[in-house]
Amino acid sequence: LAVIRNASHLVLHQALVSRVLAKPQGTGVLGSFPALYHRGWWRLLREGDSCGKCDLALCSEPKDCPAGAVLDRCGCCPECGNVEGQICDLDQGNHFYGQCGDHLECRLDADEARFGEVPEPQCVCKSQESICGSDGKTYENICQFNKAYAAKRNISVKHKGPCESAPVISMPPQDAQNYTGNDVIFGCEVSAYPMPQLEWKKKGNKMFLPGDDSHVSVQARGGPQKYGVTGWLQIQGLKKSDEGIYICHTKNKHGATYASARLKVIDGNFFFNLDPYS
Repeated sequence: LAVIRNASHLVLHQALVSRVLAKPQGTGVLGSFPALYHRGWWRLLREGDSCGKCDLALCSEPKDCPAGAVLDRCGCCPECGNVEGQICDLDQGNHFYGQCGDHLECRLDADEARFGEVPEPQCVCKSQESICGSDGKTYENICQFNKAYAAKRNISVKHKGPCESAPVISMPPQDAQNYTGNDVIFGCEVSAYPMPQLEWKKKGNKMFLPGDDSHVSVQARGGPQKYGVTGWLQIQGLKKSDEGIYICHTKNKHGATYASARLKVIDGNFFFNLDPYS
């Protein structure tokens, strides 16, 4: 195994050196040999070297680290920690993919193993508690906030938990057309905190649907987003009188909003009664 490892080191060293020597003027090493850009390959190239005495003066300061910095394999120089969702080294003795950054830990995805896939260790945020940023945006967890902070630098944690806000319709209902006798479904996705109320109306009617109409039904459930609600309006056995504009209306204590979609109903009897031989 040691012979194979040393041989692989030699091949990688020779390939790197040959590409560096052959690179055009003004081209960096990473640009001329992108296959070695992954930090794991650089770690593999250095694996045979002993750590030696730690001299912090020789360490370079890592820049643009969304998940903060961790110590390298020698426990001396800082390097960027892996971010949420990035492959990581589950065994602390390995140093190929790298260690997870601040507020993160390396875990295997049990769901992948359950479905027969080979699970890969990934960095997972230790806390899944939402964070409200000073920009008024709710971040899924502290790791997502840190990632945004690394990019913007002008935000801070306002408080733990979601930001309170008026509803926002992330996916409005879409225009539809269908034949009489068929069914149609409108969907509407909303997010807000406190959780919003979602209702449906037909333009021109004061009553919220479904009312006492047996061929109209409404459903709602939480998700798919955190602090989100998805609602559906189903109309069965379409009639010409169902044609019109349908409104997804949502509200909470901070405000209200709506989105609409048009339904066009085509008389199916006209097409079905046409004589193709006339």
